[in-house]
Amino acid sequence: MAKEIDRIRARSALETVKESPLIAAVALAPAVVVLGVVWWLTNWFVALLVLIALGAVVVVRGKFVR
Repeated sequence: MAKEIDRIRARSALETVKESPLIAAVALAPAVVVLGVVWWLTNWFVALLVLIALGAVVVVRGKFVR
């Protein structure tokens, strides 16, 4: 049953993005700005490391929330 719920959430999220891409853009804008500033101040490798670290935090935090 848990897999079905995840599929339902994934489908609804995809439908939301398809209906209004502006919502997705607004949600992603802060991350893009932070990565752009890090890249500008340092280099692309550090920005890549920050991106990987943020992704790991999101994954780990998502596992703890559930």
